[in-house]
Amino acid sequence: MSYIVEYQKAQVLQALRYHFIKQSEIKTLMIVVNVYAIATGVLLFLKKIRPELFLLGSILWIVLLLLFWYAMPAVFYRKAELFKQSWQFSFDHEKANLYSTIGSAQWNWNEMTHYFESPYFFHFYFGPKTFFLIPKENIPIEAQQEIRRLIKNK
Repeated sequence: MSYIVEYQKAQVLQALRYHFIKQSEIKTLMIVVNVYAIATGVLLFLKKIRPELFLLGSILWIVLLLLFWYAMPAVFYRKAELFKQSWQFSFDHEKANLYSTIGSAQWNWNEMTHYFESPYFFHFYFGPKTFFLIPKENIPIEAQQEIRRLIKNK
């Protein structure tokens, strides 16, 4: 079967946030910044450091939040023409296909390295940074379950 795939900006931005936050480098950076903020908070409370160090950690945390939660998804969305088109999505037991006026994409299910689901999308990964988003919105529940079964079997 074939399904129309259309992207809505707010949903795509949320999916891109999930993608960026799941990256190991970003997770590690956020952990380091949080540990720094907690350590400087404790040291400030014990009067072992000056408040500027705690303020620096707080500012760094806020900047990273703004960068990873707002700026990076917005820039990625703006540069990707993919999300501004309607696509025809079809799949079978071996492969999945996307067709549009600007191009097409095809992949075998066994080429995927991993996937996860966010509230509105299937996130298909073909490498650490190579991924594709398929909206669930116009895909019936039975077809979504079939996609999950195909991925688990591969």
